[in-house]
Amino acid sequence: MAKMTAAQAAVWVLEKEGVTQAFGVPGAAINPFYAAMRKQGSIAHILARHVEGASHMAEGYTRAAPGNIGVCIGTSGPAGTDMVTGLYSAQADSIPILCITGQAPRARMYKEDFQAVDIESIVKPVTKWAVTVREPAQVPRAFQQAFHLMRSGRPGPVLIDLPIDVQMAEIEFDPDTYSPLPLYKPAATRAQAEKAIAMLQAAERPVIVAGGGIINADATDLLVEFAELTGVPVIPTLMAWGCIPDDHPLMAGMCGLQTSHRYGNATMLASDFVLGIGNRWANRHTGSVEVYTKGRKFVHVDIEPTQIGRVFAPDYGIVSDAKAALQLFVEVARELKASGRLQDRSEWVAECTERKGTLLRKTNFDAVPMKPQRVYQGMNEVFGRDTTYVSTIGLSQIAGAQFLHVFRPRDWINCGQAGPLGWTVPAALGVRAADPTRRIVALSGDYDFQFMIEELAVGAQFKLPYLHVVVNNAYLGLIRQAQRGFDMDYCVQLAFENINMPEAAGPERGYGVDHVKVVEGLGCKAIRVHQPSELAPALAQAEVWMKELQVPVVVEVILERVTNIAMGTEIDKIVEFEETAASIADAPTSVAALLE
Repeated sequence: MAKMTAAQAAVWVLEKEGVTQAFGVPGAAINPFYAAMRKQGSIAHILARHVEGASHMAEGYTRAAPGNIGVCIGTSGPAGTDMVTGLYSAQADSIPILCITGQAPRARMYKEDFQAVDIESIVKPVTKWAVTVREPAQVPRAFQQAFHLMRSGRPGPVLIDLPIDVQMAEIEFDPDTYSPLPLYKPAATRAQAEKAIAMLQAAERPVIVAGGGIINADATDLLVEFAELTGVPVIPTLMAWGCIPDDHPLMAGMCGLQTSHRYGNATMLASDFVLGIGNRWANRHTGSVEVYTKGRKFVHVDIEPTQIGRVFAPDYGIVSDAKAALQLFVEVARELKASGRLQDRSEWVAECTERKGTLLRKTNFDAVPMKPQRVYQGMNEVFGRDTTYVSTIGLSQIAGAQFLHVFRPRDWINCGQAGPLGWTVPAALGVRAADPTRRIVALSGDYDFQFMIEELAVGAQFKLPYLHVVVNNAYLGLIRQAQRGFDMDYCVQLAFENINMPEAAGPERGYGVDHVKVVEGLGCKAIRVHQPSELAPALAQAEVWMKELQVPVVVEVILERVTNIAMGTEIDKIVEFEETAASIADAPTSVAALLE
């Protein structure tokens, strides 16, 4: 045993639980914790420009690799309230992050002290656990419990609030004998697996809906093996995109109202049985329950018991970690195959493949200003299978999901349910902090980009290079498109005549913000693109600058002001605004081209 401050004990627990990186902003009420981190010296720290940015960096860090837990730190009062959005985003997508906040001394709590707020109560709805630790001796055990909860069952975020006098109090703690608590993960039984596979065997046109729980469980190899054994096509949700490569014969496309493929929706509608694994039947995936469930049976596997039947009642439910369930599914499927009892799915797979090669959307536009579809075609031509995309919300993200290609798990990093504007820049920095080698390409519309643009300075200061494609139509594009239903175009235009951009600068003068100058002012590099022929050279130059200068590089593409992206209110009523591709020549980087 050794005497140390409670803050020092907390840092020891972080180290023993595997934490090597933190993101945050110091302040008076959390300075004892920072002093302990500095003394220990085992945890690197990246200084955010906004505390919300720190929370999204922690999210990106967690999402980048299995086993990661991002840590974000802030002082008392507004630091915690700034991080609420990050906690909400993490909770919604089952992402474990640890938020640590300072607090006023215990004697000053609930007395309207300066920057004292009941952050524990504020964040309880968006965390797995939130606690203000009032006894110094409980600090190390609170951190131990935090890691146990974040990793057990459905993963999620935790907030620990530390009054400054609690941090500074001396306690007894023995780091040498510390050990993490065992995790709880429910597992399917053999009988449950056999029943689910028997239901799948009885179906004629089955599909697997693969959810983000498969990514969280690091079970994508098992998913692909199971699909290949049974010959059942896979429809990944947005959070699971990449769990099976886009060019795999059994990747049937995504289904949904917005981030979907025409062939994915068509295959879902043609199916008669759905095995959902690690998914939550999100409404942007399903549309109305009536349309989504009509004519098909469902088995739902999820780690969280209260998810089974939450949106609709499946025909059979299994509470299980996705990896544990898939291990049994593979075991049963192997036995059936060895005995020659597996259904032959070749005709059904051929139907799905035909849809995948013909139900396409056009991308090969030559218009100037550019159409967004043409930007994604260009990105597909330049970026290969080893690219990690980071995005959050808006028409840019929706179109990106429709037209880009993802081939590996954790190569599509997206906050799915919360969708906060501004998420992309700090999340991309968090991904880079987690992995110094991978190719990272962020994707934003101009409004998402402007929300937390100051975090680019973090990338410049800490040498966190990544490439950021900004598609600029000077509009809140998704909201403008939604306003069509109200016959208005109101308060969504970002364009204005920028007095600092002379006419000679080109048409972007009327697009308002000069992103190139702002980016350069934050210590990064930027290129502006106007036409299709400029895109590939700009992306190539950006990658050269990233490697040479070790800073984020922005490629801004000036788009036409108004482009409607395919979407609808039901999966059988998607409005296709542009002429769909009739041949591979019209969509040279479509999935059809990948299948050649």
